[in-house]
This record gives sequence, C-alpha cells and structure tokens, in this order.
Amino acid sequence: MKKTALYEKHVALGAKIVPFAGYDMPVQYSGVTEEHFAVREKAGLFDVSHMGQFFIEGAGSRELLQYVTTNNVDTLENGKAQYSCLPNEDGGIVDDLIVYKMEEDKYFVVVNASNIEKDWNHISKYNTFGAKMTNSSDDMSLLAIQGPKATEILQKLTETNLSEIPYYNFTVGNVAGVENVIISNTGYTGSGGFEIYFDNANAVKLWDAIIEAGAEDGIIPCGLAARDTLRLEKGFCLYGMDINDETSPMEAGLGWITKFDKDFVSKEIFAKQKEEGITKKLVGFELQDKGVPRHDYAVVDAEGKIIGKVTSGTQSPMKKIGLGIAIIDKPYFKLGSEIFIQVRNKNIPAKVVKMPFVA
Repeated sequence: MKKTALYEKHVALGAKIVPFAGYDMPVQYSGVTEEHFAVREKAGLFDVSHMGQFFIEGAGSRELLQYVTTNNVDTLENGKAQYSCLPNEDGGIVDDLIVYKMEEDKYFVVVNASNIEKDWNHISKYNTFGAKMTNSSDDMSLLAIQGPKATEILQKLTETNLSEIPYYNFTVGNVAGVENVIISNTGYTGSGGFEIYFDNANAVKLWDAIIEAGAEDGIIPCGLAARDTLRLEKGFCLYGMDINDETSPMEAGLGWITKFDKDFVSKEIFAKQKEEGITKKLVGFELQDKGVPRHDYAVVDAEGKIIGKVTSGTQSPMKKIGLGIAIIDKPYFKLGSEIFIQVRNKNIPAKVVKMPFVA
C-alpha cells in the first residue's frame, strides 16, 4: 500500500487507517458524526493526497483535452477550473475529473486515486496532438480545508486575497511560507472552502500551520468516512459507486458537463441518448421509514420487482434519515415516485427526491 506524506501524522493523531485506492488512508479521527458537523458548522481538514495530478501542456494540450473530456475546454480562462469527465468508447465514464487552466497551453488535471493509471493510459492513447504529459501524482500533496470558517482560517496564512477567488477559480501563491501552492476554491463537501496543492516536502508544515491557525475556530482533522457522508448529503457522485465504465453522463445527470458544440469521444452515443431519452437514471431518494441504505441494495417497485439498485447510501447526520443515490429504471426515476429499498429482506418505502438532500 502507498502512503501519503502525512501518514505518520495521521497515525500520531490516532486516526483509524484503512486501505483505500491503493493507499493507507485515515477513515476517521474523533468520529464520523463529530467530523461531519465540524465541516458543516465550522471547519475540517482532509488529507486527500491520494488523488492523481497530471500536467498537460504545450502545443496540442487544448486539442487533446477537448477531445478526451465532455466539457468544453475552450470556455476556460487562465485561473479557472472545470468539472468534467472522460468518456470511454462505449458511452460510459472512465473517470470524473477537474481541469485547471494554468496558462495558455498549460493545464492541470486532477483525477480519482483509484483511476490514476487507467486515466493516464486512456488520455495517452488519444495523445496524437503532441501534448507533453507529466504524471505528478506521487510528488504532490493535496489538503482540503472545508467548512464555513475555512476561508477565514486559510486567510491567516496567505497574503492572497481569498475573497477574490470565486468558486471553481484558483491562483498560485504563498501559504504559510510555502511558495507555488495552487489555491483552489473547490471541494467535495458542499460547505465551502479551499483545496491546496503543493510538493510533498511541505505537507507536514502546511498541515500543522492550518490546524494551528484554525484552532480557535474549531477546525479538526477529518477522514474519508465524513468526506463520504458530506458529499452524499450534497448529491455529489463518487466514481466506482455512483458512476463507472457503464454509466453515461446522461444517466448520471451530468448532461450539464456534456457539450455538443465540439467533437469528443462517444459524442454520437450521448447525442442519441439526449434526443431519444434514457431508460435508467441516477436519482436521489429518502427512506420513509427507519433503515440505512447501502451500496448494491436492490430497489423494487410495489410488487417487489427489481427496478434498480442503490449506488450510495447512508444515515444522514444532518437529516437523521436514511438517504442515498440509486440507478433506477424508467419511469420510476421521476421525482416523487414511490420506490422500495430492500434492507435486510425488508422492503422499506422510499421517495425519489431532488438533490441536494441538504441545502
């Protein structure tokens, strides 16, 4: 198993370590519920250095990314980021990712940890444009400072005016005396905050500086378990759970990042789905009775016929009910539809609802 540059720090803090995407990662420190509410109400600090980072630059970099991603790279300006996905040749999703435009002909791409090699090979396969590709995944660390107090805490450590960086924008600056830090107004919790990228050598220094700067505001270390409950309450998809090689962006509700004013892999398949409609779709649901839905639980109709399956589920710390995301057959994916989740041989009534679950 790989370890992030902060592994020893997590062990020293008493984190519970679990294998995840080829890394030994902290799943929780003080407890999932406490960490969840810290991020919703104050601030939490996550080590997500297991994520992958590629630099794609030089002549042909724009053309390469334009062809392998569904979103329109041409709409990016320097200092802006874009959520997108890599479609495969069969109309599924290789991965979802974020594309950052550093400068003209230089892009920074952040991918999911479990897909680093897969994504690299997929993008490389289409690099007939002559772009220079660098895999910096093993050399970079990533910290996510999330929550309503996150910006205030990070501002103590940098002269960069964070209030001037809108959502899905970024800059490169100095944080706690460390130069060349990518400071990005992004995150996976839905509670606001920043993500910072930097060389591994500075990981402990920046972790300690952020924890110290946020002590009076109640910042605490947070693990992957809270990251999962937080993203789920906001209806954010997780690759490998909600979306995969067999899910199309249309089925995943990602039509908004699928732009047909350019050419890209599987464009014809998605255009046909857009025109003719889809037969299954990812939806949010809330249980109407007690129970906790989990990945792969069957979804059935009133007669007990299987109409889909749960892709992600949890007991929401904020709403205190079972909720989740499921892929469901037409016409049951319509808002307000009554469905049933099979939890331990019991069909628990649920309702298809609009996401996010928590505003």
